Parts: sequence; structure tokens; C-alpha cells
Amino acid sequence: MTAPVKLQRYTALPHSRQKLIDLYTDVRAELLHLPNYRVDVFAERLDRHAAEPGWQSVIAYAGDDPVGYVYANTIEPDDRWWARMTTPVPTLYTAAPAVAVKEIGVTTQWRGKGVARHIHDELLATRSEPYATLMVNPAAGEGRVQRLYEGWGYTVIGEVQPSPESPVLACMARPVRDAAR
Repeated sequence: MTAPVKLQRYTALPHSRQKLIDLYTDVRAELLHLPNYRVDVFAERLDRHAAEPGWQSVIAYAGDDPVGYVYANTIEPDDRWWARMTTPVPTLYTAAPAVAVKEIGVTTQWRGKGVARHIHDELLATRSEPYATLMVNPAAGEGRVQRLYEGWGYTVIGEVQPSPESPVLACMARPVRDAAR
């Protein structure tokens, strides 16, 4: 069951940038000492992603307090997202633009209450792309994060290392509409 939160969709970064950075800082607190997780690196990545086509975010609020976030944008078949894959991408996922879920996170006290799934599904609810994709560290949460995404209908379609500082990630994909619920 979904926790009692209200959701706000944003299509322009100026209205949500600081909230996203603050949420990221809280959600990723234990990782901020790692080069790829530093707040300034996230802020740069957020600015770059928000300038790309189809950017949207959804923030969950408990009262006035932001407790979770997700953001995504459209990626084209020739996007660097696919080009960095270590194995060929199945053409099923690159035949048309896809939605790339770039970040999702929920504050510690709101984890396990359905907030992540709720904001994820809200984000995808209005997307026109046929497929959604995301990247996950298979070691995150001792594999629990990847299993969570598998429960949402995602399957691993390859591996990618987005930057030299990044671990090797699993690239996952699913249909936007017909995934397991």
C-alpha cells in the first residue's frame, strides 16, 4: 500500500532544483564521500539532464516536507546512454525514443512504504515512450535495489560503466505501460 504522500510533477528545473539537491543529499548521505556521489557532481548531472528533451521530475511530500524524488528524460536511439553499453542493446529498446529514469530516491524514514513505486509510476503515467530504462548498481543494498526494480517489471538488458569513477551498473528496461503491478 502506498504511503499517504502528495505528489508534485515538475517539468522545469528552476521550480525543483534545490529540493532535488536537498533530497539527494539526504538520500545519498552515506555515499557522498565517493567521487561520483558528491553533491556538486550530482548538481552538475542534474543541470545537464534537465536541459535534455522530455525532462520531468516528481517529488513526494509528507505535509510540506519533501520525502522522495524521481526524475527522467527522453533518450533517442543514438543517445550516449546506449552507446556506453558493454554489450549490444536489443533493438527492441532503441527502435524509438525511450524514457531514462536517471535518479530515484526516498528518505530513510519513508523507505519501505511504497513511496518509490508511487513516484516512479506517477512519472511514467504521462510518458509517451514505449520503454523505460534505468541503471542500478547490482551491489546496492546487497542486491535488494535491483530485485525491487525486477519486481516493478524491469529486466537486465546489459551492463554499463557511465564514467571511470562509477561502478559497473546493470542497465534495465521495461515497457512503460504493461509492466507487472
